[in-house]
Amino acid sequence: MEVLEENAGMLSDYEVFALLNDPNLTQKRKQNKRLSTIRYEVTKYLAGTACAAQSPEIIERVIKALEPFSLTKAEKLQLLNTRPTAPVEIHLIVEECEERLTEEMVERLLEVLQANLPEASTTAAAATVAAAAAAAAAAAA
Repeated sequence: MEVLEENAGMLSDYEVFALLNDPNLTQKRKQNKRLSTIRYEVTKYLAGTACAAQSPEIIERVIKALEPFSLTKAEKLQLLNTRPTAPVEIHLIVEECEERLTEEMVERLLEVLQANLPEASTTAAAATVAAAAAAAAAAAA
């Protein structure tokens, strides 16, 4: 994966996770120890979230499933990153939710997200953290 344009837009947690785990990116630049530590800590955190089990296909499917709700790009990104499980979380993410979405729409939105977004997997997270640690150690050496 290659960064073509810096600051071109917002990134999902999955995209950040994929960039941090890209072996080509790790090998191209010699990193200082502080950067390696930050990279390791961010990767460790993201490995414990649902983004570790996501894929480009899942993200595309979720974005298409969210179209009927007339959400902004930022709202879609927050829903994708946080995977809300309760109506109160939807109300915190969607601006003016009471005016834009009915209670039935909020429930349907939760159903769509739960059906399309994977939950965080502890097994996958542990494997990813181990891989990230190995990559950070190789970059620091």
